[in-house]
Amino acid sequence: MKPKSPSLTADVVIIKEGKIVLIKRGREPYKGMWALPGGFVEIGEKVEDAARREALEETGLEVDLAALLGVYSDPNRDPRGHTVTVVYLAIPTGGEMKAADDADDVRILGPEDDPELAFDHAFILNDAIDAAKQIGML
Repeated sequence: MKPKSPSLTADVVIIKEGKIVLIKRGREPYKGMWALPGGFVEIGEKVEDAARREALEETGLEVDLAALLGVYSDPNRDPRGHTVTVVYLAIPTGGEMKAADDADDVRILGPEDDPELAFDHAFILNDAIDAAKQIGML
């Protein structure tokens, strides 16, 4: 049976040392590819809290959400089904960077590294870099 509405996720573009923190996915879909930290919003959870939780679970970093980047809702953005994501720009405020939860690796990467990105994260990162430059985060 088809779901009655899209699933909701929260993703985080963490800017550290002038680059972006990315995780290497440890699970399908896109296992082995790089992605923004993020995941599904739990019932009863605020989207902002989900973004901070996912960042901590997958990267080991505590973050402050600096700005709302946007909402990405292409019905084909996730092969598991129609998923809408709310994306935030964030800065790390604590913790120790280490891969955890469903991430096999975590690194600080820049455009020059040309990582193979999962989902629509290349599109989101282009928006994030433009926005971060406009507000002085990059």
